[in-house]
Amino acid sequence: MAKAQRPSWAMGGITSEAVDNYLYSLLPESGEVMREMEAEAAKRKIPIVGPAVGRLFYLLARLSGARRIFEMGSAIGYSTVWWALGAGEEARVIYTDGDSNKAMEAYKNFERIGVEKRIEIKVGDAIELLSEQNLEPFDIIFNDVDKEDYPKVFRLAVPRLRRGGLFVSDNVLWSGRVPEAAAGKKDASEATRAIVKFNRMLYESKELFTTILPLRDGVAVAVKQ
Repeated sequence: MAKAQRPSWAMGGITSEAVDNYLYSLLPESGEVMREMEAEAAKRKIPIVGPAVGRLFYLLARLSGARRIFEMGSAIGYSTVWWALGAGEEARVIYTDGDSNKAMEAYKNFERIGVEKRIEIKVGDAIELLSEQNLEPFDIIFNDVDKEDYPKVFRLAVPRLRRGGLFVSDNVLWSGRVPEAAAGKKDASEATRAIVKFNRMLYESKELFTTILPLRDGVAVAVKQ
C-alpha cells in the first residue's frame, strides 16, 4: 500500500515523523469549513499553520484573555479563524494580506464559520499596516510574513504590544535549517539567516520572555514583561 502523502502545511524536519504523525492522529476532526481550507491550502500550496498550531493559537488567545489581535500575513484566513474563535465574540482581530483575492476568499470563510464580525480585513503590506496602528496596544501580534523581514517585524511589533501581551511567530525553526546557519554556514539563505537573527533578538530582549515550541515548523511565543 502506498504511503499517504503528508499535506504541505504539515511540515516536517523538527521532530521525528513518527512523533508528528502521532500528534496529528490525536486531533479531533476539524469542522467542515476548516477541513475545506486545509484541503485548499494543500492543493494550492498556500502556507497555513495547520490544526495542531491552530489549536495552540486558540489556547493562547483564550488563556490570555486577548481582545485585540493583529495578524501579519493571513492568506486565506486559516489562522485568523483560530485567533477569532479563541478570543471570543468581543474580539477584534485584524487580518492582513497583500492579495485582495485572498482577502475576499478569507472573508467568505469567515462568514461560513460565523466569525466575520470579529475580524477587520486590511489589504496591503502587513509591516506598513502595523506601523500605522497608533492607538491602544495589542494583546497579541502574530508574525508570519516573509522571513527576511522578521528582524524588522521585531523592532516594529514589540512597542505595539501591551505589557503582558504575546508576540507569536511561526516558522522559527525553518524545517530544521536554523542550526547550521547559527553555526555560521556560509551558504545559508537570507531567510534562514534572518530567522537566526530574529530568534536571538527574541531571547536577548529584556522586554520579552520567550520560548520556542518545536511544533510543526517551530512557534515562538514571547510575553512582554
